Amino acid sequence: MRSMLAVWKFLRGLWHVFVGMWTIYARFPQLTPEQREAHVQAWALKFLALWGIHLKVIGQAVIAGPALIVANHISWLDILVMHAARHCRFVSKSDIRDWPLVGMLATGAGTLYIERDNRRDALRMVQDMAQAMRAGDVVAVFPEGTTSDGRELLPFHANLIQSAIQANAPVQPMSLRFIDAATGQTSFGPCFIGDDTLIGSMWRTLTSPAIVAVVHFGPVQWAQGRDRRAWAKDLREEVMRLREA
Repeated sequence: MRSMLAVWKFLRGLWHVFVGMWTIYARFPQLTPEQREAHVQAWALKFLALWGIHLKVIGQAVIAGPALIVANHISWLDILVMHAARHCRFVSKSDIRDWPLVGMLATGAGTLYIERDNRRDALRMVQDMAQAMRAGDVVAVFPEGTTSDGRELLPFHANLIQSAIQANAPVQPMSLRFIDAATGQTSFGPCFIGDDTLIGSMWRTLTSPAIVAVVHFGPVQWAQGRDRRAWAKDLREEVMRLREA
């Protein structure tokens, strides 16, 4: 029975993906940036609902840009959860742009793409992020650079934090957790680490007991004279605190 329900939720989610692609292709050209953001947030909320994932938001997201959001990274699902909580422009690895279906959705949502293994491209991305924030955007990054199982927080890479310093923009730390709705314990269903495949992670998510995605926004921070490395260290400590609060 659980497998049949999982298949039904997967098919509904797939249809919702096609609806999102049609919206990007047919309607986005006529919409203002603010209207596009509202559509992306509503689409992400609907996707979570179709998959039976409840969103719980603690704290207050920044009302408007410029701002940089930094968060821990657990799953492919993180981006949908964060879009549902507060639309932002994500920085993602460049190969996502070429993924079937997902690439079009990510590009339509305003994703900024980076060649992670290219140091020169990281410098370009810092400039692009700073420019986006100066234009009033809220940009989001996962400073760990990869996913973890949510129990341990990897060191934060400081390079992209430099964009907030250049743009003179605040940074808002944010934590992500997935928990079992019945027990309140951590759910590892959505994890996407190691040898996990995207399909395998999706299937585990769909067949898990009801999941709550917990987003905890912390107070915004300004650089206040800190360089990117010192600031990244402090932001990591704050994300750890938010995750355990």
